[in-house]
Amino acid sequence: MFNSRAEAFAQITHDRRSVRAFTKQQASPELLKTVFSLAQRAPSNCNTQPWQTAVVTGDRCRKLSGLFREQLDNNLYQMDFPYTGQYQGAYRDRQVSAASELYSAMGIDRADKAARHEAFLRNFDFFGAPHAAFLFLPENFGLREATDLGMYAQNLMLSLTAHGLVSCPQTALGFACDTVRQELQIDSSMRLLFGISFGYEDKQHPANNCRTPRAEIDECVQFFN
Repeated sequence: MFNSRAEAFAQITHDRRSVRAFTKQQASPELLKTVFSLAQRAPSNCNTQPWQTAVVTGDRCRKLSGLFREQLDNNLYQMDFPYTGQYQGAYRDRQVSAASELYSAMGIDRADKAARHEAFLRNFDFFGAPHAAFLFLPENFGLREATDLGMYAQNLMLSLTAHGLVSCPQTALGFACDTVRQELQIDSSMRLLFGISFGYEDKQHPANNCRTPRAEIDECVQFFN
């Protein structure tokens, strides 16, 4: 029993990856309830379960996408949490490597700024996904509660993978927080951290040929006896 469970978990964690092109097929409401119910099993500080999730589907995704493009084309970025995207050392190396892998998969030259920008803007169309989840924290919650939300998000993505769906966590979906709150009538006390696009993979799209490596365990983990 232990071996089969371990093997199943290993398979799910290896299968989970960031997918950037989806088919139009929607998951059933029953499947979504199952997936999100399992995500709810995530741990949290004092069992506070501070995450609040808003899930949009179909036409609502497309409407939000149009609103996003309108806002961001005019540089009207709105963020509840600051983001610079500036990294140093090994973290910068990994960032550059990931971008290189993605653009190479899509056949976009590093010098082609217009194509790179258009690829970035696909974030705000949820990469064509029929579903997206927006993850909020109540105001006055801080870093520790944000880690709780991160554990919930990982549970959610693993649950999606286990049920045959794919996903992409996107910091960019937090760049129009006021727009999301207004459109979905989310209380102003809820702060948007990021979003996750999800659905079924478009296996024909070149972006999904991208595979980013992971650092060796010795780079990130120290064992003390």
